[in-house]
Amino acid sequence: MFAGLALRLASIGIYGVISYSVVRRVHEIGVRMALGAERRDVFRMMIGQGLRLVLAAVAIGAATPLILARLLSSFSHLLYGVGASDPGTFLVVLVVLTGVAILACYIPAAPCVWIRW
Repeated sequence: MFAGLALRLASIGIYGVISYSVVRRVHEIGVRMALGAERRDVFRMMIGQGLRLVLAAVAIGAATPLILARLLSSFSHLLYGVGASDPGTFLVVLVVLTGVAILACYIPAAPCVWIRW
């Protein structure tokens, strides 16, 4: 139950930070489009920059627990059926948080790009 709550809180935090960074760039989107940039290119740029941030976070987030697995192995008896380096847990958390980050890039950027001014 606590792991689900932690995943939910992490998702809310990631969504908030990434969507805030995208929303702060609304003026930049307007300037780029006023100078003749294509809507599709601006949207692709916004999503691409968000995905680069997500990939860096995934690399750090996947490497850190594997490095710290020895330290965590002393606590593995606390969780029934979950080891310190459980691949199923890592995969589920990775997919959920990556999906939240992609949505956090997409949702704020879509109206700015697809609405005709």
